[in-house]
Amino acid sequence: MTARWFLGAALVVGLAAGAVLTSHADERPTRVFHIGIVAATPRSLPEHVAFEDRLRELGYVEGRNLTIDFVQDDHLDRLVAAVGDFARRGVDVLVVGGQDAVLEAAIVASSSAPVVFRAVDSDPLAKGYIASLARPGGNLTGVLFSNREMIAKRLDLLTQAVPHIARIVLLYDAVGEGQREVATRAASALGIPLEAIQLADPPYDYERALAGTDGARGDVLTMTTSGFHHDQQKPAAEAALRHRLPTVLNSTRRWVEAGFLIGYGPDISDMFRISADYVDKILKGAKPADLPVQQPTKFELIVNLKTAKALGLTVPPSILARADEVIE
Repeated sequence: MTARWFLGAALVVGLAAGAVLTSHADERPTRVFHIGIVAATPRSLPEHVAFEDRLRELGYVEGRNLTIDFVQDDHLDRLVAAVGDFARRGVDVLVVGGQDAVLEAAIVASSSAPVVFRAVDSDPLAKGYIASLARPGGNLTGVLFSNREMIAKRLDLLTQAVPHIARIVLLYDAVGEGQREVATRAASALGIPLEAIQLADPPYDYERALAGTDGARGDVLTMTTSGFHHDQQKPAAEAALRHRLPTVLNSTRRWVEAGFLIGYGPDISDMFRISADYVDKILKGAKPADLPVQQPTKFELIVNLKTAKALGLTVPPSILARADEVIE
């Protein structure tokens, strides 16, 4: 036997061994990550769809390498209980909304699981739940929209669109107390009285809440941001129109399409996509404390001219020129 024969045989054996090793590697089970999501809004909404679409872009496929448990509820106490349940079950990442009670529960749960929050209706920094935006500390991070900073801008838009405002009517719920305080200060700075009306027990009764209001007397309407009236755009808009109230709120498109006059705020779906990036980083070993809390960079101004016509208003060209979308 020649040396060439021995080399050839060795090569064949080596290739065969490599094939066996590769085969065994391919048979190794794929790690299945477990994400627990606690939300006041249903999974079918565009922002949640955007979150899951982004996870798929990052290589996570539910049923193959990812399990998503999604808990949605209209009551804070049940959302808080769901946070604790996910922590006990040992999820790889816990994803929560920004309600104060939920974030407080998430801080406790973060000793068992890293937390990514999507705070669009409260301010974790102002409440002291995170140390800073740059270094949140602890075991939680996420995306934060300081809705309070936008309230004054929304009210200013309303004063530009409505010639004579006698009173600002504010609807708020259990998660909007901080926003109510900011709106009161913003209205005071504008020299306009504000009446805050609390909504209780979803689904909310907007007609009852707005009894005694009248746009013909100079009333206008704004609302705090809350996931607890996510599916009540139509009854809220219809009640506002019956009372002839010009309205401004966070620019969730479906609310303006339902009949609200002006919407101004961040692209919520973009915020949720960012939160998916953070889930990916954590699953790959990043520590939440090292991931700066991000704030939205995309904002939308939407105007409903059909509503303006119904109210007998002429929206100033200066607002229409700035609008990202005009519904006619």
